[in-house]
Parts: sequence; C-alpha cells; structure tokens
Amino acid sequence: MTQTSMMTAGIDTSKAKLDIALHGRTERWQVANALPGWRALAASLTKAHVNRVGIEATGGYERGVVEYLRAAGLVVLVLQPIQVRAFGRMHLRRAKNDVLDAVLIAACAAALDQVRIQPDQRLAELAEHLTFLEQIEEDIRRCKTRLEHIDEPKLRRLVLGDIARLKARRLAQIRHLAKQLRSHPDLATRLDLVLSIPGIGERTALALLIRMPELGCVSREEAAALAGLAPFDNDSGQKKGQRRIAGGRARLRRSLFAAALPAAFRWNKALVALYARLTAAGKAHNAALVACARKLLIYANIVVQRGTPWTERPLGA
Repeated sequence: MTQTSMMTAGIDTSKAKLDIALHGRTERWQVANALPGWRALAASLTKAHVNRVGIEATGGYERGVVEYLRAAGLVVLVLQPIQVRAFGRMHLRRAKNDVLDAVLIAACAAALDQVRIQPDQRLAELAEHLTFLEQIEEDIRRCKTRLEHIDEPKLRRLVLGDIARLKARRLAQIRHLAKQLRSHPDLATRLDLVLSIPGIGERTALALLIRMPELGCVSREEAAALAGLAPFDNDSGQKKGQRRIAGGRARLRRSLFAAALPAAFRWNKALVALYARLTAAGKAHNAALVACARKLLIYANIVVQRGTPWTERPLGA
C-alpha cells in the first residue's frame, strides 16, 4: 500500500473517552471508550476510508477498542509511548493535549513503513491470564521477603500458609494456560517444539509463545530486540562505550532470565559451555547471563521456524 493511498487515523486513549484525528485532514472527534463508542468509531473510520489506525498503549485502556476495530477488519497498530514521544521530539512538537496527541499518533502511524502482521487473537486472550500468573509470582516473592524479617512462630505460620496457597494457585494457573493453548493443534505443536529445548520448562515456554507471537517469523536479531535482549552500541568517535540492553518486553525478558540461570549451570550443555567461555574471557556474571537468555530465545525462534525439535549440534554451533 503506498503512502498516497493510505488513510491513517490516530486515537488518544483514556479510561472514559477516545480522541480521534485523521492524518493530513482536519477531522477531529471524540467517542466514549465503551462498546457504543467503538461501534460509532468503526462506522466513522470506514466511512472516511481509513485503512490504518494508530493507538498508543495506555495501561490496558486501549485493549477493548483495539480488539473491536481489528474484528471489524481494520489494521490497528499499537504504538509504544516511547515511539510516539520520539516521533514528537523529532518533529519539534512540544504542545500536548488529547486532540494534539491524537494528531501526533496519526502522523507517527502514517510514517511507519513496515507493519507487522496482526497478532493472534488466541494468544492475546491468554496474555491477561499470563499477567495474572506473573502477579501471583510477584506476591510469592514479596511473602518470602517478608518471612526473612519475621521471627515470631505464629506470624511465620501465617506467611508460610499464604505462600503455600499462592504456589497452589500458580500451579493451577500454569495448568490452565497450557490446557487452553493445547486446545489449538498448531499452538500445541509450537509448545512442544519449544519444550524440546533443554532448560526451557512449561512456564517459560508459555511466556515465549504468548508474549512473543512473532516467534518463528522473525530473524534472530529481531527476536532479541523485541525481548530487549539485543546489546546496543554506545560508541562515539574515539570513545568505546559499554554495550547495554534496553527496551523490549520486560515480562518476557524476566521469564527468560529466570530460565537462563539454571540452564547455564546445569540443564543446557550449549549454554553451560557459553557461560563458561564468557566468564573465562572476563565477562561479568550478569553479562554472561544476558547472553545465555538471548541464546535461549534464539533457540526457541529457530525450532519454531524450522518446525523441528531441538538438536544439540546444529543449534549449539
């Protein structure tokens, strides 16, 4: 689709309302962020021959309208706030209100050359359950930290009881997610492929498939960048700065870090060798662990891409 034939709309989202602007045109309007408003919005966008919609991720308030517009056949790009802010700075746009934000989002969406395929709705529906699972795990960690500072036996029993209940709920949630995912044969196949990699258990495999629907359809470099595991150069002139990772999908990255540590010390021979080689060369533990987490992601991307389970030598080479 060429730039001239593309009509783009931008939506600024809040809990109660949506502000809409059309790129390159003067139309601006507002609808409620609820089903009646979404219906009116879809009709207005269709009437205006809009074929691309940009909307900024806003803590989940955008989720309902995004799903509705995609079901109505519109291409919807969910932009990260950092993308929109960077675009605004580049074009020296400092003024800010809801209408101007919608105009900026429309311009940012129109400027994107490459549009990724629409996400798999089946995985999008499981993402909320995965977030709940991650919150349970955060609660368990908080309880364990609290336990370290409690000596009174009765209080310790109360906290230990909370931990036991949370662990049971965590296990039930993992089983529920796996059952839901395995109800789709193609997703079940992908899950088994990822589970064939030593060091990746069911919890990590679920996070990989749900948090990265692009798995198997992107290059290894793109996969690492999406997860925030790609090291970025920090050089200027004669200065050679330390390479660092940044951005990406933080929840997925945490899942990969949690898997990389035991995998690099015991479960995955290729990662054990990689960790030993990097630390012997003077790399810090954290830097070596980042490299191992990145390798786990690359392995998962490869097995899904090839459609064949893990094999030691080709992937470890």
